[in-house]
Amino acid sequence: MIDTHIASNRTSHKQLKVLIYWDFQNAKLSLELAKLLLVFAKSIGRLIGKNIYYNSQCEDQAAAKNNLASISYTCFDVPCPLKDSADNQLIADCLKDIHSNLSPDIVILISGDGDFVNLVRNLQKLGKKVIIFAQAGNVKQKLKELADEFYFIDKLPELVDKKTKSQTTSIEFKINYNEAIECFTKAITTTLSQGKHTEFGYIDKLMRQHCVSYQGFSSIHTPDGKKFKSFGKFVDAAVRDGKVQKQGQELFLVELDKLAA
Repeated sequence: MIDTHIASNRTSHKQLKVLIYWDFQNAKLSLELAKLLLVFAKSIGRLIGKNIYYNSQCEDQAAAKNNLASISYTCFDVPCPLKDSADNQLIADCLKDIHSNLSPDIVILISGDGDFVNLVRNLQKLGKKVIIFAQAGNVKQKLKELADEFYFIDKLPELVDKKTKSQTTSIEFKINYNEAIECFTKAITTTLSQGKHTEFGYIDKLMRQHCVSYQGFSSIHTPDGKKFKSFGKFVDAAVRDGKVQKQGQELFLVELDKLAA
């Protein structure tokens, strides 16, 4: 099953606002590809809108509307027999959104229709990035050339796989020394309250479970930018700073010992 929820705080580009505009008459995606499109959009920024333009007078478009609405797309019905009516509505809405308080940084356009050439040019003049998805064999060359990024729709699965893998491998967990010490002492307190031995391995495991930013001793960054070479080295630093006492491979809080004295 496709997970359409991607964390919004992994990388700095997540602050960029993204809006989807989909010309359904020109490009008909399956429900699975529509879900993948959401995943892609969330991998490049904060998705603030996902708009589909369709004509309910066309039976196939009307039938697809409910499925797409069920995965949170906003569907705009343009039941006009005139040619390009849905395109014109999409263009008008996009330009209105561009000048609103929630103006997107990135526009994802799902269409290969040459009617959108001028829209793309105007968006780029306003400093917006335009990413276009189109069906193979149904895209105007000029539109393809103008796009900041262009992809064929059937490439979405491998594109999403590459994007999400790239994000995951590029994450570097960091925790500063003082935060690590706080997490460390809490783990010791919890272990002692459970009547368990405060062995290094167990404390390290508990810290990983209760402190998201802590992913092992190598994620701890000291004020001078150095990293610890082992969990034992981190423990030694905590002992030197008077935070804990060490007896063999077990740990005890200094504060608790003082209170008991």
